[in-house]
Amino acid sequence: MFVLELTYTAPLEAVDAVLPDHVVWLEEQYEKGFFLASGRKNPRDGGVILAVAGDRARIEELVAGDPFTVAGVCAYRITEFIATKTAPELARYRQTLG
Repeated sequence: MFVLELTYTAPLEAVDAVLPDHVVWLEEQYEKGFFLASGRKNPRDGGVILAVAGDRARIEELVAGDPFTVAGVCAYRITEFIATKTAPELARYRQTLG
């Protein structure tokens, strides 16, 4: 599982100009099963996405296709972790150490 932390690198006006395309991209990743949750940080200086994928390379590929990345308005920090405990609703994403 991955935590994707976005930090805006451009003024909010530039971020907002790309936001509609970013939202479409988010929706596509939800439909494909990659994203579990997402939202803005408070204060609004970026966002956070909880994601699942087979490996980090796939996540890096997804991030590279984000319209925010393409437009150069944010930087991503990708943190991989092993989700050994989850809420019951996320049980299918539980992992084991090994």
